[in-house]
Amino acid sequence: MATPPPPSPQPSQLQLAQIAAILTPNSPTHFETLITHLMSPDNALRSQSESLYTLIKLNHPDSLFLLLTSTLTATISPELRSMSALLLRKVVMDEPVLSGIGLETKQTLKRGLLEAMLREESRSIVKKIGDVVVEVAGVELPEGKWGELMPFLYNCVVSGDARLKEAGLVMFGQLAGYIGESMVGELAMMREVLGRCLGSGEGNEVRIAALGAVVNLVECLGSGEERGRFEDLVPGMVGTLTEALNAGMEAMAQEALELLIDLAGTEPRFLRRRIVDVVGAMLQIAEAEHLEEGTRHLAIEFVITLAEAREKAPGMMRKMPQFVHRLFAILMKMLCDIEDKPAWHGAVTEDEDAGETGNYSVGQESLDRLAISLGGTTIVPVASEVLPAYFAATEWQKRHAAMICLAQIAEGCVKVMTKNLEQVVSMVLNSFRDPHPRVRWAAINAIGQLSTDLGPDLQTQFHSSVLPALASAMDDYQNPRVQAHAASAVLNFSENCTPEILTPYLDGIVTKLLVLLQNGKQMVQEGALTALASVADSSQEVFQKYYSTVMPYLIDILMNATDKSHRMLRAKAMECISLVGMAVGKEKFKDDAKQVMEVLMKLQGSQLEADDPTISYMLQAWARLCKCLGQDFLPYMPFVMPSLLQSAQLKPDVTITSADSDADIDDSDDESIETITLGDKRIGIKTSVLEEKATACNMLCCYADELKEGFFPWVDQVATILVPLLKFYFHEEVRKAAVSAMPELLRSAKLAIEKGLAQGRNESYLKQLTDYIVPALVEALHKEPEVGICSNMLDALNECIQVSGPLLDEGQVRSIVDEIKQVITASSSRKKDREERTKAEDFDAEEGELLKEENEEEEELFDQVGDCLGTLIKTFKAAFLPFFDELRSYLTPMWGKDKTAEERRIAICIFDDVVEQCQGAALRYYETFLPFLLAACNDENADVRQAAVYGLGVCAEYGGSVFRPLVGEALSRLSAVIGHPNARHPDYIMAYDNAVSALGKICQHHRESINAAQIVPLWLNCLPIKGDLVEAKVVHEQLCSMVERSDTEVLGPNHQYLPKIVAVFAEVLCAGKDLATEQTAGRMINLLRQLQQTLPPSAFASTLSSLQPQQQLALQTILSS
Repeated sequence: MATPPPPSPQPSQLQLAQIAAILTPNSPTHFETLITHLMSPDNALRSQSESLYTLIKLNHPDSLFLLLTSTLTATISPELRSMSALLLRKVVMDEPVLSGIGLETKQTLKRGLLEAMLREESRSIVKKIGDVVVEVAGVELPEGKWGELMPFLYNCVVSGDARLKEAGLVMFGQLAGYIGESMVGELAMMREVLGRCLGSGEGNEVRIAALGAVVNLVECLGSGEERGRFEDLVPGMVGTLTEALNAGMEAMAQEALELLIDLAGTEPRFLRRRIVDVVGAMLQIAEAEHLEEGTRHLAIEFVITLAEAREKAPGMMRKMPQFVHRLFAILMKMLCDIEDKPAWHGAVTEDEDAGETGNYSVGQESLDRLAISLGGTTIVPVASEVLPAYFAATEWQKRHAAMICLAQIAEGCVKVMTKNLEQVVSMVLNSFRDPHPRVRWAAINAIGQLSTDLGPDLQTQFHSSVLPALASAMDDYQNPRVQAHAASAVLNFSENCTPEILTPYLDGIVTKLLVLLQNGKQMVQEGALTALASVADSSQEVFQKYYSTVMPYLIDILMNATDKSHRMLRAKAMECISLVGMAVGKEKFKDDAKQVMEVLMKLQGSQLEADDPTISYMLQAWARLCKCLGQDFLPYMPFVMPSLLQSAQLKPDVTITSADSDADIDDSDDESIETITLGDKRIGIKTSVLEEKATACNMLCCYADELKEGFFPWVDQVATILVPLLKFYFHEEVRKAAVSAMPELLRSAKLAIEKGLAQGRNESYLKQLTDYIVPALVEALHKEPEVGICSNMLDALNECIQVSGPLLDEGQVRSIVDEIKQVITASSSRKKDREERTKAEDFDAEEGELLKEENEEEEELFDQVGDCLGTLIKTFKAAFLPFFDELRSYLTPMWGKDKTAEERRIAICIFDDVVEQCQGAALRYYETFLPFLLAACNDENADVRQAAVYGLGVCAEYGGSVFRPLVGEALSRLSAVIGHPNARHPDYIMAYDNAVSALGKICQHHRESINAAQIVPLWLNCLPIKGDLVEAKVVHEQLCSMVERSDTEVLGPNHQYLPKIVAVFAEVLCAGKDLATEQTAGRMINLLRQLQQTLPPSAFASTLSSLQPQQQLALQTILSS
């Protein structure tokens, strides 16, 4: 139900009289007085005037427009004209007010605005009137109205009045989106006019406005050919920037740079023909140390933006190695802009960055972005050339810069740096012994970053040099910053580490960390706690050995670090305790768990300040303790849930300002505010609030997953909170957590109902919950912008269908199928776009690698589509076939040779599911799909072959007379797979096993169509199969049945195949439960005992003697027990 608008305020008698006076025709004085009062510093007077103004706007909108327009054109006072323009813009932006005025009023407004533009002499007021024109035009032009505007703008732009020329260009630029396409026939004329305005004969203000107009026009033109007509304006555009700088007008130059950055991001190829000159000019600006930092940083931003625009101009910047070299040198120089301030050494927290400048930060961030956008093949050779001089320099700043550089470029250069790992690691470890503590800190920082980016290769190859170096750095008691960072780097190292690598070093690391815990400064203690937590997490049960030594220290900190200055220390102790508990397991931890829980409950009940890190750490600690204790955690849930639900419901802290507002959100001291610009709005979002919300949502998912039916009391409340968050676009992690929780909530409800723990609720409740969750998930999938999260959503949807699929009605299944069609279409469209990018003139191998990674994300998406359809087919069987018929036009193209192996595999698996689940009802598809299936048995990809031969097996099982004519062809294809020289290679074993299983099904269901005396022994000879454990159980059960019924072909003439059968049984039984079900194994043992009793002792002994010694021993044990 729509909410009615609030009632309009009722005017008093006095206000009515005042309004009547203001609206008196031909008497502007009263209205001018009202506007003057709206600007009054007297709050009471201003407030009264605002009330009057609002009443006039609501009740007399036509009169208000006419009065404001009249004031704009007729008033002598510039303050009143300026204020009238501002008020007009606001009232025009109020769509209902503008659409509610009469046609005559609107015509008067439009005439008045253009007249005011021509009369007005103040540049700033002209600009404000222009803003109003743009707002009105935004409403009128799309409806084909206000035909006078374009000629007016043209006359402004070609007039001799610089003020009008600038205003006309600004308006033209802002309206380009509305008029660009309609003026395609006038492009030559526009190009000429804009070219003249960019010429050196014009003033800088006009040239900047012309630059903005060109950028806006180019961005809204539909084709490359149309944009190409303006490419020869690029020198004039860059000239506008350089001449503003030469004239010392840096603010104007920065405006020009921002426009060019916008262009570099949206239409980089527009600059391609002049790229050498453009980038050269930008690097010259970046190198000019006499310019303001802001100007130089914008020039760098331009070049980095071009490098990052790889979707629209793939490979373009990699074709310019000389510029990459030059930019790299500029960024390295900026990294050297750092001072050694005492505040850094005496810092209380690791976040203290005293001595780092704006240049340093830009250098750091830009190296990271440059490496990610251009890749290691381009960046590493440049770094190899530049960095040795920095490593060898006498100035500590240069050695520090070299270390920071390695850490920054690693993420973008993973493949190339991994090839040169030994050289990279030895350079960094050498700097662990640098005389300057800030260089040592930077070296440790680099090892931490490299451990993350180049792991697990770095850990596997260099653990013996890295871990001792970090341990040694922890002894640097003169420099707590270095000690703390070394402890923190242990976290990065151990995150990519197996217990096998870590175990030999644990004694030394744990001992050292405990020493730091007792003797270090608080920052060092915090680092030590982080390191202990990660070491425990990585070594798992191996950490039990240290439990009794470590846990008392941790509990001591938890209980005694109560001072406000120790909040982070206590929070880290909490994290460490919960991770150690999870690592060592419930039995080891349970005695201490109770005490820990009591402390946490006490903390939970106390009034914690909003910025206390304890809140976030406690949310995560509770969830880990739940994972560790399982159902034993249930009594604590009533304490945990209220604050968790509160955190999950936090509203995003958002500030919205105009993009060109002077009140810059970025100036805030709060580092946790991130800003994004959308259209003409700048949005500031407090990330700390979002992170707490994301943590809470993740924890809710963990509890539902861990506690299953025990979580039921909270299912309703949590569903109500999380379902709307499926479309929470401020933060990906919040959406991901909400998505993951959906099937867990359904599972919890289903299990609670099945186990009688659902507080009297029955299946109708599960139906209601399904009706709430599934459609919401489908709708969110439809709107989701990120491919990775689309995959997560399909995965969650698949699980939801597994839990409560039979409760879905036809309409809900229809919406799921329609959405799957949409996902397939959108993915194909993205792939086509990528295919287009490969045709770009600068496309290269590095770009090809990046495209491959993007396409792998699409394959994961298709994987989930296949799983989802498979589950729908298994759930609804033949009832799903009408939907399958609709999907065929989407799935059939996926069988094509031009498609990826993964797409072919998924298409085959879906057909396999239809055959297996719909049996007789699926026979009508055999004629269409079997030829594809037979051809796919020879596919070069082993996974496709596996899916195809499995499909032949199910067609043989359920196809009856429809499959019979194809038996010979099927045998030929299966023989080729089985007889391939590399058939049993680990990469191909799954295809081999499935081919053997399919051969067995042909033997079983089409014996009359084959030469059984030849084919059955061939099949027996392939046994046992050991790769595909599911098929192994099926095949070995089939062999058992054949032996039980004394199948002559399997036993052979004179039972000659008995030794082989006994050998297969022996191997299967020796493998435990892997290759046969318990029931099949029991039947095999019975058969062996029967053989032992019926065969002559010598024959049975001879059969046993052909086995491996350990198999003989195992069989004798089994038969004698």
